[in-house]
Amino acid sequence: MNSAIHIVLVEPEIPQNTGNIGRTCVGMGACLHLVGELGFSLDEKNLKRAGLDYWKKLKWVQHKNWPAFLESVPPGSDLAFFSIHGKVDFWDRVFKKPLYLIFGSESRGFPKSIYKEQGEKLIRIPTGREIRSLNLSTAVGVAVFEALRQWR
Repeated sequence: MNSAIHIVLVEPEIPQNTGNIGRTCVGMGACLHLVGELGFSLDEKNLKRAGLDYWKKLKWVQHKNWPAFLESVPPGSDLAFFSIHGKVDFWDRVFKKPLYLIFGSESRGFPKSIYKEQGEKLIRIPTGREIRSLNLSTAVGVAVFEALRQWR
């Protein structure tokens, strides 16, 4: 896909989040990648309702698993892994094109292999003390707009 920004959801579970993220992708000209087993059917009405009538305009790709996704990534691409376990705050990370903003599932985060491979490179979006994390769709929006802010 010929986009500067790619949003990657690894094993997403909630169709409304994915639908809303798809809508954000359409608005920002980003491509959505769905990786691994999904916690919903792609024909669910909740997915399309959250994406409204924008879903048919969405550039998206489904990958069977993590290795299949990695094979599709062009060499030299910037892979940015977002996690509550991140050591680097997102505003301290410089984003380069083409950029892949990568997020784990809503309840489990990333598979253990990704935590093991990426460890110290994980990025976090700081939150207040009262919550553990942001909603996945909100986190994607924050990350996309930070990348666009840096590139403006």
